[in-house]
Amino acid sequence: MTRDGQHKVLGPVENRGAKGTTMRAVLRDHYGYAEVLHIKPVPRPTPAGDEVLIRVHAAGLDRGAEHLMTGKPYLSRLGTGLRRPRNAVVGSDLAGTVTDVGAEVTSFRVGDEVFGTGKGSFAECATAREDRLVLKPANLTFEQAAVVPTSGLTALQALRDVGRIQKGQKVLIIGASGGVGSYAVQLSGLFGAETTGVCSTGKLEFVVSLGADHVVDYTCDDFADGARRYDLILDIGGNPNLSRLRRALEPLGAAVIIGGEGTGDWAGMGRQVRATIISPFIRQRLVMIIAQQRISDLKLLAEFMEAGTVTPSIDSTYPLEHVPKAMRHLESGTVRGKIAITV
Repeated sequence: MTRDGQHKVLGPVENRGAKGTTMRAVLRDHYGYAEVLHIKPVPRPTPAGDEVLIRVHAAGLDRGAEHLMTGKPYLSRLGTGLRRPRNAVVGSDLAGTVTDVGAEVTSFRVGDEVFGTGKGSFAECATAREDRLVLKPANLTFEQAAVVPTSGLTALQALRDVGRIQKGQKVLIIGASGGVGSYAVQLSGLFGAETTGVCSTGKLEFVVSLGADHVVDYTCDDFADGARRYDLILDIGGNPNLSRLRRALEPLGAAVIIGGEGTGDWAGMGRQVRATIISPFIRQRLVMIIAQQRISDLKLLAEFMEAGTVTPSIDSTYPLEHVPKAMRHLESGTVRGKIAITV
């Protein structure tokens, strides 16, 4: 990751949204499904002292954006707005070019190509805190970089910090073909584990291509049939009950519960809560994860990608105008890896 040391001369595209003008952005004025998303001209944001302004070239779409769109589980509205969203512009993961910096910013300058998380990334411009961004590796496209932050950080922290993965362990990843799963399979192998991915029939080859040593087709096989036990399970999708997870675990194994689509409109964390209650009374460890936006981990992912040991997997890209279509694609459950939004 290098830069030429020169301030970039901004062309017409980068200057779009200059002070006093508007920019295109994807908004939702109220909670709902993909139909509530629409493009509207809004004022270009101004970076605070510790923020930079980014000309967004690509944004990443993940389940978090879907939850923010629907306002479900309802408990999440305590942080996002009870009756309607506080922040109308959708999206957080992004990659683009720095066009302005706050007075306190020291790590970046105009012209730097960066990726990370910001405020309202489904727009032509977005602001982001300095400590939420890193320089984009030169060997990545903007689309590839944009789909890394949320899913990549979740996979890394679930395996290393919460799951305490060790070389030589047997690791099972449920939901191996999805956004988090596609990173988890690669990182598990990078950490020296023997990795098994669970997915549907049509995604078996994709999961193998990510580096899985074994695959389980959940449409015809049961990962908890007792034929094989695992030291660590990442439960990203499928919502297996806790007893099934425990049957697939070694006596001292650990299960990290990451996802849980369709587990309730109110709290959406029933299994996680039950796992936390049960875990102190059994030998196996059942835990949940809330990923943290740590700059050190984002830099580590950037190093892996620059070295070619981890590669973002993009299923499809959609222009800003087609974000509702992209959201419906995500909801279909057919995505392999990630979806990128081009701006």
